[in-house]
Amino acid sequence: MLDIIDDTTIRAALVRYVASGGDDRDAAHELYHEDAVLEFPQSGERFIGRDTFREWRERYPSETQFRIRRILGHGTFWSVELLVAYDGRPPMFGVGMYEFRGAKVAREVVYVMDGWDAPGWRAAWNTPFDRLASVAPSEIRDGEPFGLEADREAPSPNLASGGSPGSVRL
Repeated sequence: MLDIIDDTTIRAALVRYVASGGDDRDAAHELYHEDAVLEFPQSGERFIGRDTFREWRERYPSETQFRIRRILGHGTFWSVELLVAYDGRPPMFGVGMYEFRGAKVAREVVYVMDGWDAPGWRAAWNTPFDRLASVAPSEIRDGEPFGLEADREAPSPNLASGGSPGSVRL
């Protein structure tokens, strides 16, 4: 029988997971099923099983710091947009995608990459935003917007009801 869990509980578990920053191994690994799969597509690595995750993370040579930009999801599928800095270097952009089976993660896929400056020729069509908008996981308060969510303006009109593309902020 699958245990059913609500979205608020899953969101809180994801915040707690990211807040561990790799330092609290028990907190980091309580989120996973024993047979979970963790993939890094950009390096072609797949780790199978929570114990495997724990072992390689215990040997991880870099200090990591995380800031959360946005958490989105419902039911069994969730994503976390974040900034990750390794050994005090400038942050890189990351996305973790999570597939839950009940209250725990069955599969996680992680992408991490450097950012880049937008080319000037696209300026006429884009609406710039603070690409480093984020919050330390310890500063997240239930029900309060953070990161990209805090950067939103008042609710924008729906495009179908006459709003312009420039009026929509993510």
